[in-house]
Amino acid sequence: MGAARKYDSEFVERAVRMYRDWLASGTDSKVGARRHVGALLDVNPATLRNWIEAESRASRPAPAGEVVDASEVRELRRENAELRRTVDILTTSAAYFAKAEFDRRIK
Repeated sequence: MGAARKYDSEFVERAVRMYRDWLASGTDSKVGARRHVGALLDVNPATLRNWIEAESRASRPAPAGEVVDASEVRELRRENAELRRTVDILTTSAAYFAKAEFDRRIK
């Protein structure tokens, strides 16, 4: 197995564009277009398929409500954990003081 080659973004974009153009010409299927472009550029058709799928995922708009910043998620998780600790402390202290009040009434 050979070492993985690194391709620059220009080369990848050009390969995907060539694939789309060849597919639009209607002379081949998707697999045939990948094989043709792969042979022209000396790229494995599976690699070309990965590039095509990655580009289509990137160009697809995100569903509504799913555009969230990773740092915001991190901050919200941290805040959630802090609130859970606070609730645990308040629950424990409420139980303690309720028991103390109950003991005082009995005496």
